Amino acid sequence: YSGQREVVAEEMGHKVYGELMRYSQDLKAERKHHLQEGRKTQQYLDQCWKHMDNSKKKFERECKEAEKSQLIYERLDSDINATKSEVEKAKSQLYLRQHMAEESKNEYAAQLQNFNSEQWKHFNVAIPQIFKNLQDMDERRTVKLGEMYRSFAEVERRVIPIISKCLEGMVTAAKNVDERRVRNILYFSLRSFCTCDLLGSCGPLLDRKKGLSETASRREEAREWMIGSKGEDLSHLPPEQRRKKLQQRIDELNKELQKEMDQRDALNKMKDVYEKNPQMGDPGSLQPKISETICNMEKLRSEIHKNESWLAEVEGKHGSRSERRSSADVNHHAPHGRESPEGSYTDDHSQEHRSPPQPDPHEFDDEFDDDDPLPAIGHCKALYSFDGSNEGTLVMKENEVLYVIEEDKGDGWTRVRKQGGEEGYIPTSYVEITLEKNSKGAVTYI
Repeated sequence: YSGQREVVAEEMGHKVYGELMRYSQDLKAERKHHLQEGRKTQQYLDQCWKHMDNSKKKFERECKEAEKSQLIYERLDSDINATKSEVEKAKSQLYLRQHMAEESKNEYAAQLQNFNSEQWKHFNVAIPQIFKNLQDMDERRTVKLGEMYRSFAEVERRVIPIISKCLEGMVTAAKNVDERRVRNILYFSLRSFCTCDLLGSCGPLLDRKKGLSETASRREEAREWMIGSKGEDLSHLPPEQRRKKLQQRIDELNKELQKEMDQRDALNKMKDVYEKNPQMGDPGSLQPKISETICNMEKLRSEIHKNESWLAEVEGKHGSRSERRSSADVNHHAPHGRESPEGSYTDDHSQEHRSPPQPDPHEFDDEFDDDDPLPAIGHCKALYSFDGSNEGTLVMKENEVLYVIEEDKGDGWTRVRKQGGEEGYIPTSYVEITLEKNSKGAVTYI
């Protein structure tokens, strides 16, 4: 069924979509050409009108000058004190003005006749022809669109019989579904310890040797299913092979961590854009994704730290654990107790260790060191800046996002971690805290 849909998609892409895009570009170019022709004819008509208007103004000006010369000549001719030379000069000026007025009249008449002719051609020949070309172009577009619809219909009609058979096969397969058989397949593929039936009591046991082998294999499959692979620390491998595998896993985790960090930076930039331009989107809608990305980063850092510890064990460099950790992790070193920023003292009567204490007395001081950083139980956003002047406190800036690793125990202080790994206490009232569901933070016993 999906294969036939791919056939339809390929036919649409090659024959229909590609042809339509090419034809659309041709139509755009042709339409642009017709519109340019229309603008040219309009510009030519405007130019003819301008010439006619200029000749008309010139004719009016020459007529006024001729009338003025006529009045001057008549006044001098009737004046007995005027000399003969003045009268002759006025008469010659009158003839010159009348001649120029006559020429302006003829020029105006010619320009007027030319404008009327061009105007008639513009509205009766040029513009109708341009509109006819545009109409023909649109008719061709409609015909081409009909051809593309027909091509699409032919492709669909060609694959409909095959699709119908596929649908009939799907219906037949759906009718033949045996829910009990599927249930048993799922059960036997996932069960790890019990060899009894899913719903009833235990039936006859299999042969002892066969049963033991199947039980062992299923136990191994269950472990692989729960922890991801056989032996998460790869201790079953030779040292050199184990070292290579661990290094490869650390490199892959670092790549994933970098991707999450890039995604976090991109989301923060997008959130800043939304805050500056609310019409582009709601900045609050990005907060869940940012929180999820921060939690993923914390999980990846924890996995990287764990694998680096195993790698150090393989290389025989147990002391390199503390060197790989951030310098800010010294806040974790707290033998028998700790002092809160305001002096509230709490005793740690019980602490969990990832490995039992070594009998070597020189290592007794490191007995209470945390090999792994405390897991993040949520995140918080700083509402105000805090200078962190007291011992054990942490400097933070406004709008800075931090990881919450221990909730407020009633003294008004919350333990957090920066993205760089630095840990400390901040006032609870200075931040907006969001705790993850089903997460447990570090517990302080008083």
